[in-house]
Amino acid sequence: MEKLKNFGVWFCAILLLLSSCSKAQKSISEEKEMLKDKNVLIVYLSRTKNTKTIADIIHQNIGGTLIELALQNPYPKDYKAIVDQVAKENETNFLPPLKTKIENIEKYDVIFLGFPTWGMQLPPPMKSFLSRNNFKGKTIIPFNTNAGYGIGSSFETVKELSPESRILEGFTIKGGVERDGILFVMEGKKKVEAEKKVKEWLNKIGMSK
Repeated sequence: MEKLKNFGVWFCAILLLLSSCSKAQKSISEEKEMLKDKNVLIVYLSRTKNTKTIADIIHQNIGGTLIELALQNPYPKDYKAIVDQVAKENETNFLPPLKTKIENIEKYDVIFLGFPTWGMQLPPPMKSFLSRNNFKGKTIIPFNTNAGYGIGSSFETVKELSPESRILEGFTIKGGVERDGILFVMEGKKKVEAEKKVKEWLNKIGMSK
């Protein structure tokens, strides 16, 4: 009797596992169908070109329109100077004016947002971009490079600044460490590794082709 009871528990567990896998596969399939034939925009901010490389990899895999975010008044090249300036901008909630203007942004259904982590926060230029455009009803997908400290509050800020958008799971990877003079690192084996991880992520969120 005890063996029969244990078999019943085991059998139920297997059924539950199979059901969960089936739902997961169905969810990915539905995601792909939902995003099929959508207009894609990839906007990125990149100081040392690491985020740019991830943006390029995404673009190579799914196509769409690729645009780099530029400022009317570029940040200083000196690392300490930009750290001080960004800290002040974050303290005062200053939104730097953007040079980049995207015409007919309303035509895009899916928007990838790429940026580095600055001061454990979303960079002010990306805050400007989110604050000055209407993304109601759009699908937003963040991606990030950082110096090893992670995304900080950046992904949460993306959600806060686009409350009427659908936010998909973001991507993050370690890039350079500008503080230590380590700038562009997305080349060679590191780039191959990044390409593999980006493809896995795109497949996971239903954006692979």
